[in-house]
Amino acid sequence: MIAKKEQTEQEQLIKSLAKKTDEHEFYTPIPKNYEFGKTKYVIVTGSVISGVGKGIFSASLAKLLKDQGLKVEAMKFDGYLNVDAGTLNPYRHGEVFVLDDGTECDMDLGTYERFLDQELSKQNYLTAGKLFSGIIQRERDGKYLGRDVQFIPHVTGEIKSFIRTLAVQTQADVVLIEVGGTVGDIENSYAIEALREMAYEEGPGNSCFVNVTYILKPDSLGEHKSKAAQLGIRQLMSMGIQPHLVVCRSHEPIPEKIREKLSIFSNVPLDRVISLPDAESIYAVPLAIKQAGADAAVTDILQLKAKLKTQEKALARWQEFEEKIKSPKTEIKIAITGKYTGLHDAYASILNALEHAGAANDAHVIVEWVETTKIKSREDAAKTLEGVDGVIVPGGFGARGAEGKILCIQHAREQKLPYFGLCYGFQMALVEFARNVLGLKNANTTEIDPETKEDVVDILPEQKEKEGLGGNMRLGGQNIHIVKDTLAEKYYGATSIRERFRHRYECNPKYIELFEKSGIVFSGKDPKHPIMKILELPNHPFFVGVQFHPEFTSRPLSPQPLFKAFVAAAVQHHATHTPDHPASH
Repeated sequence: MIAKKEQTEQEQLIKSLAKKTDEHEFYTPIPKNYEFGKTKYVIVTGSVISGVGKGIFSASLAKLLKDQGLKVEAMKFDGYLNVDAGTLNPYRHGEVFVLDDGTECDMDLGTYERFLDQELSKQNYLTAGKLFSGIIQRERDGKYLGRDVQFIPHVTGEIKSFIRTLAVQTQADVVLIEVGGTVGDIENSYAIEALREMAYEEGPGNSCFVNVTYILKPDSLGEHKSKAAQLGIRQLMSMGIQPHLVVCRSHEPIPEKIREKLSIFSNVPLDRVISLPDAESIYAVPLAIKQAGADAAVTDILQLKAKLKTQEKALARWQEFEEKIKSPKTEIKIAITGKYTGLHDAYASILNALEHAGAANDAHVIVEWVETTKIKSREDAAKTLEGVDGVIVPGGFGARGAEGKILCIQHAREQKLPYFGLCYGFQMALVEFARNVLGLKNANTTEIDPETKEDVVDILPEQKEKEGLGGNMRLGGQNIHIVKDTLAEKYYGATSIRERFRHRYECNPKYIELFEKSGIVFSGKDPKHPIMKILELPNHPFFVGVQFHPEFTSRPLSPQPLFKAFVAAAVQHHATHTPDHPASH
């Protein structure tokens, strides 16, 4: 542990050098009111391959620390030159998650929110594009006082400033930082360098580096091989970082000799080389990490044990939830008529919300993926949806598969099959109803047919003058007025709620009265403007469309109310439509 006097001298040196840019090579802006040693940092890096679960590990560790009474914040650095995730193709990057403040971000932040059960903000997400655009703007504004702006110290300095600003704004005990990709990626090298510098500046006992690696087991050999992991860790060490923990991801538990090899090779004690094989459910990971002693090791390294509180109640609640996931009383099938059915990560939050709602209803949800481009008729829709207990039309953009979605919605409405429309699914429900109930045969959204005369769905007024694709939608949290004596009020138990949006189009106000006269109830509305947010059909087991994305606010221990009600309706449908089930007679 660094002596208090020595720590104070180091703080004074850094603060004094931070102010000097002409004579010195330092650039370390320190946010106002920042206190060295007050916030501890956990840095999670990856090696060998990406996509092995750094986000799940980071979220699980953050949860365990929070459950012990610590104030925890989690943030992600992505090396992409995109300013945010809004324009990323879901096929390449997975779901675009939306925070309450409107930030379009990596899906890992959704995992953080769900596991921590807390809202994050733009301060929890940094991309290379966001970083460099800010640096270039500061250079244009003369903020660097004539200096030649370089990766070191300026880029690294801005990264450190971003992290410390999050610490000051949230007053966190621990900030957990996940570096996207793997060690060795050029796009991550300056971020890792910034974190090395930061650990040096903060002093011993204030930073903990965790490397999540992958242990290969080639089928042709039939045994685990650690050389790739060794080389990945060695590359991290060559960048000046000594990991404190090594987490070994694998399909199955790794042999003791593999742990021993990595321990010797990385200078990490054997009890801090942790085997973390694939789990049956992501919700089993926190308990697995705890059993491996990872959270205890982190709190020991960061000298936090004096601050810890018992976490028995939190663990018991989580174990009860996990048990419901593992041992459901019934099984239901939900069809998702999506555009990106080839990559399930594109609908990660929906899948999670269904799991949360399933556990609350003692049900296991099996997802049937429906490619709607293949649905050309009502008969196709009926055949495709045969045997399912509910239908979801998720968010999306563009015309591909839209007519197939409309046919699926018609089948669900007419056959009393539980239906839940999310954002685009809200709009498609309006088009279907307009065509088949109102008799407007050419009804459409102007997103698909800009020339339609029966434009029941049209672009939002504030979007008409905007150009480009980045950040030009209605984004983030919006307040919603819930009409009394509606199903929405019953499900939410409130007349004022807040949900997250990501859309450009809405129900055309000139058709609202016609829809309402014909049976649609708009049970959720903008508090000030004639913008419809929720529609429902009263004489249906469950037919609800929402203009927002309720999946973003679902949590494992507090499922989103509409998802919970939808799954409950699907469970009831299953009970009454299953042959030989008592309720079906």
